[in-house]
Amino acid sequence: MFAKVIVIAAAALLAWTAFAHPLAAHGPKQTYVVKPYDTLWSIASSHYAGDPRDAVYRIERANDVSGGVLRPGQVLVLP
Repeated sequence: MFAKVIVIAAAALLAWTAFAHPLAAHGPKQTYVVKPYDTLWSIASSHYAGDPRDAVYRIERANDVSGGVLRPGQVLVLP
């Protein structure tokens, strides 16, 4: 009896892992098209609440932007 329960539980776990999909808890990615004279600071302060320093860091990491150099027309992912 106990072995039967273990086999059923294992089969259920295997089926769940085979058909599980990641949740879209964060929703679709938000993007931003850089305009002339935009800076990471101005983008972060207009799209995130609170101190923009953390947002600047996250935008830099998500977009591999080093040195904060942005080009008009560049598309940034806003994490």
